Amino acid sequence: MNYKETLYFVAKCLTISVEDRNKEAIEKQLQSNNIDWDTVVKVSTAHYVFPALYCNLQRANFLHYLPEELVTYMEHITKLNRERNEQIIAQAKELNILLLANNITPIFLKGTGNLLAGIYDDIAERMVGDIDFIFSKEDYPKAIIILREFGYSEVTKYDYYFPYDKHYGRLQKENNIAAIEIHSEILGIEKYRKEFNYSVVKKDSQVINEVRVLSYANKLNLSIIANQINDYGFEYKTMALRNAYDVFLLSKKTNAKVSVNALDKLTNPLNCFLAACYEIFNKVDSLEYNNTKMSASYLSVFNNQFTNSKTTKRRHKRIKTYLFLKSRLGIIYKSLIYKEYRVWLFKRVTDKNWYKEKLVQLNFKK
Repeated sequence: MNYKETLYFVAKCLTISVEDRNKEAIEKQLQSNNIDWDTVVKVSTAHYVFPALYCNLQRANFLHYLPEELVTYMEHITKLNRERNEQIIAQAKELNILLLANNITPIFLKGTGNLLAGIYDDIAERMVGDIDFIFSKEDYPKAIIILREFGYSEVTKYDYYFPYDKHYGRLQKENNIAAIEIHSEILGIEKYRKEFNYSVVKKDSQVINEVRVLSYANKLNLSIIANQINDYGFEYKTMALRNAYDVFLLSKKTNAKVSVNALDKLTNPLNCFLAACYEIFNKVDSLEYNNTKMSASYLSVFNNQFTNSKTTKRRHKRIKTYLFLKSRLGIIYKSLIYKEYRVWLFKRVTDKNWYKEKLVQLNFKK
């Protein structure tokens, strides 16, 4: 199995709990005994859907088609992830109680928000990094003070910190499983912020088990935004299965096309991701998208990347260089306007320890 075949196989496996057509197709593939399980493990792990793959195969009663040692390994990893997510949910609820007691209402985002909303049949399916939540402009600085007083401190210790305009630097607390990210904005790219921000998502946010989370439509949109905008997936034309799986599950709770069309400038990049989801999940009805010239062009590049690896690597390298230069020029520009950026930049370029860290990283890569 090549990379594309493996990616599409894993993607279809993620739908077999609710898509009978894909379930039949996957069972035929499994019966052929022609699956490269090493590659499946690598791809599903790289896309953070290994536990979700196991859970779907288990619910479909397909585990007997897999090598016994693989099933044992999958059970072990899924069990560990379930235990981690149980701790994350408990930590998130503790944070929610703390903040509500101080008259601050957090809206939980991304993976933790999805766990709290119960969109997964098994909480072990979702691999979660940080606990993300967003506040109003007024509550944002108050939340930082309260959480610091509660014992949270910087994950990375410096004498100075980057002046984030999207979220505060990651914080952690001793004996807690996850770091937290306190957001004032959802998007990293400023030109999109007016149409998807705290004020917008608060309007139709929902309370589930005393915890406030996004509406299902905005959950779906954010699942795409996290990849397409914040991680530059729209530029790279790549697929993140973890995000795509969330979109698939949420498309069963809300109309995906309507959700994406409700936006303005974001509609095209989000619709392109929806088009890619429709492709890799084998044309699932709930993932129907607007068939436009842009989505057709996007899918053409998306699919060509699988067969032209050298060209793709060169293109991705150019994009990476462009984004790096754009980011650095942006910091320089902001340092000319804003004092906090100017102070940070001066301290960074005069920090001997930072240069030492970079040298260590370069030597490690060699």
